[in-house]
Amino acid sequence: MPHAPPLGELLRQYGAGSAVACEPVDQGLLNRGYRLCTTHGRYFLKHHFDPETADPAAIARQHRATQRLADLGVPVAPPLPGRDGRTVAVIGGHAYALHPWIEGRHRHGGQLTTVQCGRLGALLGVVHASLERVMPAHARARTEPVAADPADTFTLIDDLLGRVRRHRPADSFDELARHRLLERRTLLEQHADRRPARGSSVGWVHGDFHPFNLLYRGDAPAAIVDWDRLGLRPRAEEAVRAAAIFFVRPAGTLDLPKVRAYARAYRRTAGATPSELAAAVHRVWWERLNDFWMLRWHYERGDTRADPQFPATSALAVWWTREYDAVCGAFVE
Repeated sequence: MPHAPPLGELLRQYGAGSAVACEPVDQGLLNRGYRLCTTHGRYFLKHHFDPETADPAAIARQHRATQRLADLGVPVAPPLPGRDGRTVAVIGGHAYALHPWIEGRHRHGGQLTTVQCGRLGALLGVVHASLERVMPAHARARTEPVAADPADTFTLIDDLLGRVRRHRPADSFDELARHRLLERRTLLEQHADRRPARGSSVGWVHGDFHPFNLLYRGDAPAAIVDWDRLGLRPRAEEAVRAAAIFFVRPAGTLDLPKVRAYARAYRRTAGATPSELAAAVHRVWWERLNDFWMLRWHYERGDTRADPQFPATSALAVWWTREYDAVCGAFVE
């Protein structure tokens, strides 16, 4: 098994018995996870190796937050403490955490009824409201980051077009990438004057709320997982960003009736106003116009794991621009 974790030492630290089976979990782009069966039970073993989030102290803070959320009744899966009381095990310079195994499956928006979409929005609203209760309040006055500068994006587009041109042998992904890059450059030229202003306040957010980080048992959410990106960011933007992942269709459009049900429930439970959602829609739309992380992974890193998401995601930015008023309406009505 590639990158096999040091099971013997880990299980001794946790007093979790002896390993019977350990299988990698396929989902997830940034960290490695394992389905672990021992003589004491079943667990999820997480290897934190993303350099941006693998600091043991930061992981421990995240763990304390999830425990507090669990105490409030939010569906999460807090990590288990080791014999020393710590929830992070550092072995050979690598950080690990052991969680109870949560039986469930991932569901995207196409698998949810309109009522269930409302429940999803309500859940995220509860998460945001609960984080405000359990996390420090001193940093909430911070403002959101400056929106992307189209001048920088034009430079990036030119660089990526050069990489596409030099890629050999050329393939269908290169063809689509070139088409989307040229298309996006035209859109940015047309809408460069719509760059969002800076100014709204931030709050505590999950940071990566999408279908692979939510487990369902039957029709009900069983656990929100992967809290690595927990931090202070504009809350309403997380709601919009999550909807753009859950409810995107293969052709790159959004299921607006489901978005509407989701957004209404989110606004109610998070206490968010329609004007907050409208501003968030604008900023996330702008973010999508200027963002090329999937192409950067592909051409700069040689990492193709996000390639299957690219056709729908890249088409969404174009459709969203054309249907801007309808998308905004779905979030605020």
